[in-house]
Amino acid sequence: MRVISIITAILVVVGLYMFVFERESLLDFAQTSSPAAPTEDEAAKTDTDTGDVEEQSDSDFVRVVAMTSTATNVDSAVILRGRTEAARDVTVAAETSGLVVSEPIAKGTFVDAGDLLCELDPGTRQASLAEARARLAEAQGRVPEAEAAVAEANARLREANINVENARQLNARGVSSETQLVSMEAMAEAALAGLQRSQSGIASAEAGIEAAEAAVAAAEAEIDRLTITAPFSGLLETDTAELGSLMQPGTPCATILQLDPIKLVGFVPELDRNKVRLGAPAGAKLTSGEEITGTVTFISRSADDTTRTFRVEVDVANPGQQISAGQTAEIVIASDGRDAHLVPQSALTLDDAGTLGVRTLQDGNVVQFMPVTLLRDTVDGVWLTDLPEQVDIITVGQEFVVDGVTVIPSFEELKG
Repeated sequence: MRVISIITAILVVVGLYMFVFERESLLDFAQTSSPAAPTEDEAAKTDTDTGDVEEQSDSDFVRVVAMTSTATNVDSAVILRGRTEAARDVTVAAETSGLVVSEPIAKGTFVDAGDLLCELDPGTRQASLAEARARLAEAQGRVPEAEAAVAEANARLREANINVENARQLNARGVSSETQLVSMEAMAEAALAGLQRSQSGIASAEAGIEAAEAAVAAAEAEIDRLTITAPFSGLLETDTAELGSLMQPGTPCATILQLDPIKLVGFVPELDRNKVRLGAPAGAKLTSGEEITGTVTFISRSADDTTRTFRVEVDVANPGQQISAGQTAEIVIASDGRDAHLVPQSALTLDDAGTLGVRTLQDGNVVQFMPVTLLRDTVDGVWLTDLPEQVDIITVGQEFVVDGVTVIPSFEELKG
């Protein structure tokens, strides 16, 4: 143990001596024993040779799976979630007051246009109508009297005018005095005033007739309001008013629905607004599984303030009244066909700006991102537009490459 310590101390002393007093000799010995460093030209040549080897190696390229897709013309249908609505939904109400004297009709009953729904007690309305008609007859009887008075006034006026003319001739020959002429002219003026009064009597009689006719019409209309009928053919949604109940103006008699045709109502997003046309064929599938068809009859010109969607209505024939209002329906509206590509949904990706698209292969297998528009989603894949008629689309590995990168593709076809 002591011998080892002595040897260690000797070695340390020799090392310190060589490091302090023989440093230059030690450095020269170290450089002579190490291999010479390559020059800059040799290093450059070595890098070039290595690069050539790398360019020739396929292992340095990204391998991807791609498919060659050719555009196909597909129907560009607009799919909406909607509901059924009655073509008409009206609550028939009373226009006058009175007690109901008709038996009620049960809800669910089909009624035709003009069928009686509610009938009210007439009360004294028939007497009011008779009084109005009597006043009309009285007013009509005054017209002949007024006409006779006008004829008499005309005769007096003609006689007075003749007397005035005779008085003027006599006065001109000096046979009659000026006083007689003035008297005749005054009588003529009085006859003219009488004619005017008689003519105003006719106008008054005619006005009385018009007032009496208006009173008769009002009394008849009031009686007509006692009978409440169906404005159109349809189903009663509620019972009609009960026998003996008191109706006031505005009191509901019954609610009636017109279900043939029935309306399909949906709301189309503003991006698809221009795809929907009036008269376009449409179909729908109800929650019951029933499938129905119709045509677009209405497209709203103003969007909903909250949802920014446009109301669309489709008329569907419903002769058996089997389709009820308020059923949920998936509506499909046909639109013009467009050229599109069917690709796997997994092929979709986003660029740095968040734009939806796919990565494609250009000349030399160079990657290029292309934005797309999603037309339809199916179980076999997604239909995309805004692509060339024929294009190579990367389906596997698109997330590991960027624009301008050269890749080694393996092609496969999309299987349905």
